[in-house]
Amino acid sequence: MSPTVSTESAPDWSERTDNTTADLASGGRRAGRPLPLRTIALGAIGSALLVVGGFGAGGTLVHDPFLGSGPLSVLRYGHGQDVAVAVVYLGFALLVWAWVRLGRGVLAHLVTSRGVLWATVAWLAPMLIAPPLFTRDVYSYLGQGLLALHGLDPYGVGPSALTGPIPENVHPTWQTTPAPYGPLFMGVAKGVVLLAGHDIIASVIVMRLVLLGGLVMLVCALPGLVRHLGGRLPVALWLVAASPMTVVHLVGGPHNDMLMIGLLAVGTLLALEGRSAAGIALASAAMAVKATAGLALPFLVWLWAARLTGPLWQRFVRAVVPALGVFTVVFGGCTLLAKVGLGWLSGLSAPGMIVNYLSAPTAVGQAVHSLVSLFGETNIWPFVGTTRTLGSALLVVLLVWHWWQAREGGPDAVRRAAIVLCCGALLSPVLLPWYTTWGLALGAAFAWTPRALSYVVGASIALVLAYYPDGEQAMYNWPFVAVGIGAALLGGLSLVRFDPLGLSEVVGRASRAPLASRR
Repeated sequence: MSPTVSTESAPDWSERTDNTTADLASGGRRAGRPLPLRTIALGAIGSALLVVGGFGAGGTLVHDPFLGSGPLSVLRYGHGQDVAVAVVYLGFALLVWAWVRLGRGVLAHLVTSRGVLWATVAWLAPMLIAPPLFTRDVYSYLGQGLLALHGLDPYGVGPSALTGPIPENVHPTWQTTPAPYGPLFMGVAKGVVLLAGHDIIASVIVMRLVLLGGLVMLVCALPGLVRHLGGRLPVALWLVAASPMTVVHLVGGPHNDMLMIGLLAVGTLLALEGRSAAGIALASAAMAVKATAGLALPFLVWLWAARLTGPLWQRFVRAVVPALGVFTVVFGGCTLLAKVGLGWLSGLSAPGMIVNYLSAPTAVGQAVHSLVSLFGETNIWPFVGTTRTLGSALLVVLLVWHWWQAREGGPDAVRRAAIVLCCGALLSPVLLPWYTTWGLALGAAFAWTPRALSYVVGASIALVLAYYPDGEQAMYNWPFVAVGIGAALLGGLSLVRFDPLGLSEVVGRASRAPLASRR
């Protein structure tokens, strides 16, 4: 996005984005390639500003022991809070600018996976102590863990069943809502609360560190996934590790999707390498965190079947029977260890309480309702409910079709699993920004064109800006939405086009004007 030419960021589009033998042999680390220090520093400054501004504009505590009184309390009220919000958005702009610069270097083969990893570490480090950013979901996680720790069923009651600093910070929407997460995550949440006690700040940090293990698993799985699926390791790391979606939402949030995609990525790699039972086990554990991972499980069965001999249906039966056995053992074990029941299945509909147009079915329902409302006042829910049902039916059709097309196994099965995970996000009753990481976690390991990557950049910017730093949605603030769309277009273009605004040409003309006037 910078109009300044630098060897660190200028792309050479004669280079392809797919992998090369040399990249794979070296794990993406070639000698003689210096780290993009200025870009790393730029992103680190942006990340630090996000943290500083987040203390006043993020998901702050109702009764904050540090900011509730004293000189720093100015960040939480009036003009001080306005300044904090501005600092958050400035930090986000710098982070995006650094990410785009890093992406240019990656596409031009000037930045290796080592450089991307160092950037990721530098950009994530400040986030470890940040208040929740652009969401308050972590307080819901802790509230559900507290319920389980007190012997209450988190699938039957909401956090409001208890009192104290954790329940009081849960967003009002989720105060009485049962948990929609699997038993493994309920066990994790219970363990975090048990370890950190009622210190809510410590609890948020511990939860973030635990969930960060999912990102570590994803990063460790990517070299193997890239080897099997034909992508480039620096590109894959840039997409899913250094992305603002990861820095701001998955880690800054934090969100349990990070743990889910890490387990799923490692499970998929094991299945690709012939360790099918272990792969199914980890994918089942991912589903025990969040049910969405279950969309990928049928495709891993085809990977198992592809390594067997005999007719197709015979191989399928010989794979699906032990796969079901592994799933039952893992999922049942998680349920028993967490000491919870299967009530989470009924809680899966809880996010549907949110209505916004990021979800394609919901957007269609809202549009139809708006048209009908021109002729008289009507209730929105029959329209949204109908289109959401149609969206779910379409998802089932796509799942079955892609699953059957993937029957030969191999990389195509993983590609189709990634597509179905993306469809699962787009066709769900509600699409929250971090849901887009589900399919990208596997899809990042395939070959990408620069144009396709520019779309990811634009979507990432727009999705982060769909919410305010405190976690409330910003999608109906139309002037703000227009700014967000403009930023998304500028960011996407900046990856593939040097100086998309033509600022260098304007500056050049201005600098030549005095010379012309003296002639």
